[in-house]
Amino acid sequence: MPEGPDELTRVVEVVAFQGASCATGGSPLYGRILEGVVADLRAGGVCADVLLGRPEEPFATALTLRFLGAVHRIVLDGRAPELAAFYPSVGGTDAGDPVPAFLATVRRHGDEVRRRTGDGVQTNEVGRSAALVGGFAAVARRTDLPLRVLEVGASAGLNLRFDHFAYDTGTTVAGDPESPVRFTGVWEGPPPELPACFTVASRRGCDRSPVDPTTDPGRATLRSYVWPDQLDRLQRLDAAIEVARRVPAPVEQADAAEWVAERLAEPAPGEATVVVHSIVLQYLDREQRARLRGAITEAGGRATGAAPLAWLRMEPGGERAEVRLTTWPRGEETVLGSAGYHGHPVWWGQPA
Repeated sequence: MPEGPDELTRVVEVVAFQGASCATGGSPLYGRILEGVVADLRAGGVCADVLLGRPEEPFATALTLRFLGAVHRIVLDGRAPELAAFYPSVGGTDAGDPVPAFLATVRRHGDEVRRRTGDGVQTNEVGRSAALVGGFAAVARRTDLPLRVLEVGASAGLNLRFDHFAYDTGTTVAGDPESPVRFTGVWEGPPPELPACFTVASRRGCDRSPVDPTTDPGRATLRSYVWPDQLDRLQRLDAAIEVARRVPAPVEQADAAEWVAERLAEPAPGEATVVVHSIVLQYLDREQRARLRGAITEAGGRATGAAPLAWLRMEPGGERAEVRLTTWPRGEETVLGSAGYHGHPVWWGQPA
C-alpha cells in the first residue's frame, strides 16, 4: 500500500531525532547509521519498506529503537559479518562509514527485520537502578519496614534485583559489596542517603512480553537493544544477568493496570509496598495510563501506617528523566531528583 508524504515526513523526523539523541548521548555509531537511514527513507530505499506502513505512532512506540534492535540481533547472531566489522559489541571497530553495510544487512534480512521491528522494545536498562535506589532507600527509611517490590513494565526483571547490586557513594558501599554490578561515581553532587543493605520481603513484576534473562534467546534479546558502541552498558547487562541466575524475580505477562490492581488487593501487613516503573508510560496509551494511576491511587486510599504504599517512577521530564515518589497513607508526592535516560548520571535532589 503506498504511503503518503505525511507519514514519510513523520517517520523521517522520528529517525532524525533519535539519530541526534544517539550522537549526543554516547553512540556516534548509531548517529552515523541513522543519518544514512534518513537519506535512504527519503530516497524510497530499503528502510522505507521496513519503517513505513505501520499504524502505530512512531515516536511513542520507539520505532527507531525497535528497528536498530532488530538489525543488532542479526549482528549478534553472527549473520552479518560486514556490518559486524563496525559493531564494538561483537569486536568490531567504530570507525569509517557503516551505512552501506547496514543497508545491505537490512536488504538481505528484510523479512526478519520487518518482523522483529514489530516486537516491543525490551531495554531492561540496569543503569536505572542507580537512579531508583534512592527512592527505595527513602521508603525504607520512612517506614522502617521490609519492601514488597512490584515493577510494571519489568521486561526481564533485572532491576527487581536492585538490592543485589553495589552502590559506591564514595563514603560507603550500599547493597551487595560483592556484586558484579557496581555503580561508582554516578551521582553529580551529593548522593542519596543509602542503607548498608535493603530488606526485600518479595519482588515480582509484569510486562507485555516478559523476557527470561537466564536463557540464551533472552540474553540475546536484551543485548540487541543496547547500543553496540556502549560496551559499559553491555558489561553491566551481562553482570546483571549473572545476578538474575541466582536471585529469583518472577515477571508475569499481564496488563499493567489489571496486574497492579490484583497485586494491591492482596494485603501485605508489616511490609511497605513499592510500585515502581522506569521509562514505561510512553508505551501505554492514555486510557491505560489512567487505569494504572487509578489502581494505584485507589489502593493508596486503603494504605495504613502498618501497610503503607509507595509509587516510585522514573519517567521523561525533558532532557533528563524525573525520579518521583508518592507515598500513602498521606498521599505526599516528592520529586527526588533526575537522571540520564539510561540511569546515570544522577542529580539527586535536583528536578529535571
